[in-house]
Amino acid sequence: MTGTGHASLRIDTDAGSILCDPWVNPAYFASWFPFPDNSLLDWEALGDCDYLYVSHLHRDHFDAEHLKRFVSKKATVLLPEFPTSEMRDELEALGFTKFLETKSDHVHELDGGLKIMIQALTSPTDGPIGDSSLWVEHNGIRVLNQNDARPTDLTTYAALGQVHVHLLQFSGAIWYPMVYDLPQAAKTAFGKQKRDRQFDRTFRYIDDLKASHVVPIAGPPCFLDDELWQFNDIFGDEGNIFPDQWVFQQEYAKHGGTNSTVLLPGSVMTVTPDSVSTVHPTDVEEFFAHKREHLEEMRSRKRPIIEAAKASWRHPEVDVLKEMKRRIEPLLDESVYLAKGVGGPVRFDLVGYDGTSVESIVVDFPGKQVRQYADEKVRYRFRTERALIEHLLFIEEVDWVNSLFLSCRFTATRIGQYNEFVYSFFKCLSEERLQYAEGWFAEQKPDAEDIKLGDWIVQRRCPHLKADLTRFGIVDGNTLTCQLHGWKFDLPSGRCLTSVGHELRSRPAAASGSADGASGSADGASVDGAPAELS
Repeated sequence: MTGTGHASLRIDTDAGSILCDPWVNPAYFASWFPFPDNSLLDWEALGDCDYLYVSHLHRDHFDAEHLKRFVSKKATVLLPEFPTSEMRDELEALGFTKFLETKSDHVHELDGGLKIMIQALTSPTDGPIGDSSLWVEHNGIRVLNQNDARPTDLTTYAALGQVHVHLLQFSGAIWYPMVYDLPQAAKTAFGKQKRDRQFDRTFRYIDDLKASHVVPIAGPPCFLDDELWQFNDIFGDEGNIFPDQWVFQQEYAKHGGTNSTVLLPGSVMTVTPDSVSTVHPTDVEEFFAHKREHLEEMRSRKRPIIEAAKASWRHPEVDVLKEMKRRIEPLLDESVYLAKGVGGPVRFDLVGYDGTSVESIVVDFPGKQVRQYADEKVRYRFRTERALIEHLLFIEEVDWVNSLFLSCRFTATRIGQYNEFVYSFFKCLSEERLQYAEGWFAEQKPDAEDIKLGDWIVQRRCPHLKADLTRFGIVDGNTLTCQLHGWKFDLPSGRCLTSVGHELRSRPAAASGSADGASGSADGASVDGAPAELS
């Protein structure tokens, strides 16, 4: 296995090679870059592969420019079983013609005895309508590339035999809490809480699978624009949600972990049934000891790329209000579950080219319209550059989460709890996505199975992402925490403390009769929020 940066790697076997998630070009309005830098690798050679696997459509996994230029169109695409055709459509547009449409959780045997299995996650907000993991076996050697997917458990993989190498995410990939209008002390506290949860979740996955070897991948990005430089974890901020691979090594060691290896771009790991050995292009510890110098050099070298990107975003010919009405109002008319879940107006403050003038536009979910702000109270407010919204409308972007929000080029204010339906809607700005999401919500059923956790009887599956609470549930007093995403519930009432809706069925273990907590209404049905602020 050759490390090729971020979540990308190339797996070579006697039966063929698989290139996974190649990402090189900046993503999300030129805010995210791979770190360590992988742009100087021999991508002509790396892209000459037998198989291509793209886990999902997040732009730090799906790099259209790079796929088109460097990856062989003779490669067979290992296609996850997603609910929409978007990934295949985009890959066909780039010139790929050979596809193996896999069946989720089904082992497919390829030429030469190479076996693969892709587990697709398909709730509306798993990634951009879908996320996945890749399991590979050849000559009795098994590798799980979980990247940044978050399955509720790993028993499907464990049942196929001992996994020799487990690659998985450990770092943040979201905008929370940095963009929120909060005192710095609060941001630090929330960030530290999230950072700790990220590690807890990763260690839980590692403990569940018990692979022979562990490799941290799929993060963190680095931020090379001067406006975002402070998001890099180089300032000793315990609330930074983007710890790097070497920090993972240190944290993992505190938990007794001795079986992990960092893959730099160009690192080559050789895996046998009995051993793992790795050759690196440079000393890993020394590299991360000079992280700031590497980032400074990258910032200088990549500045022209960032400036060129910024110059392309302005589209003064776009009437933002008119285009938002045209694009969004038909979707509001069709939306039942998402609109009810948002439950109120969402305000966008658009800062003009002069840096001071502001136009405020409201997406009114109850009123089913987009209009000028009318000085009313709103629970969610986003402030960003007008040029960014112009660009999204100009290119007819269907996913504002996988563009604007992940860019961190905005600030946010909210009153009350986090409402994941807001972000779910702005991920579904197409007829296909909206119809799938609405149908998915409509089909959800309450979880009827109960379990005992501490002194409480609760439903087995978390109302948020259906995680098995026998694995991920932790009770502390009257609070239950699901460690998969860190969501919290008040056990006496069943109320979700993390987000709107998502009530938990719960009662004291000594009590009899019906549960004290509600089992949820339509707007509190099980909803996946990845990437959610607390995930």
